[in-house]
Amino acid sequence: MREDHKMQGYEALPALMSRMTGDEKHGPSATSTLDVLWTLYDRVLEVAPERLAAPERDRFILSKGHGPMAYYAVLAAKGFFPSAWLDGFGGFDSPLGQHPDRNLVPGVEFASGSLGHGLPVALGVALALEQRGIPKARVFVLLGDAELDEGSNHEAIALAGRLGLRRLTAIVIDNRSSSHGWPGGIGQRFTLEGWAATELDGHDRDALFEALSAEPGQHPRVVVAHTRAKGS
Repeated sequence: MREDHKMQGYEALPALMSRMTGDEKHGPSATSTLDVLWTLYDRVLEVAPERLAAPERDRFILSKGHGPMAYYAVLAAKGFFPSAWLDGFGGFDSPLGQHPDRNLVPGVEFASGSLGHGLPVALGVALALEQRGIPKARVFVLLGDAELDEGSNHEAIALAGRLGLRRLTAIVIDNRSSSHGWPGGIGQRFTLEGWAATELDGHDRDALFEALSAEPGQHPRVVVAHTRAKGS
């Protein structure tokens, strides 16, 4: 493996993130996702730089794409692109834009940034995988708590539960950004629509691994990750 694609561990992430500068990296929003992203790419997702087009790979969609700093750092640490790219974050000639672009960044499955689109797209991907007869591939989507205010998410939550999309897992970063909150909590919002819900500390990587690697049941799953970092 070339030096600029060298695999790096969790301890390298702070230094990798520090290479990206500017307010557009949305530091608090990105930091709140870091442990979830690392757990997914280090221990859960069946995806690798050399198998980006494998039909049976797992799919990950970062719905809250306006804070991609941690996402880029994790992808660089896992060898999807050279870590030197991080230095040009947000620049005119950089592939690492302020929202991730699937046409420019290896490993990115979905160009995101406008809130409210990730979960509906993930639902569609899960349906397509079923229709194509790809039995093992799973779909994971990472959202923010305030993002759930978007009406498109209400519709996707309801439809996924009705269809019993067992290979779909939503991870909601609850950093208390929602203006109005959810009566009974975020987990109850999903369980009312037929999802299986787990709530945990979003910085506990072992708990995250246990929840995210669990065998699919008969319902879509939501993992509500409570975090300390503020941000939308």
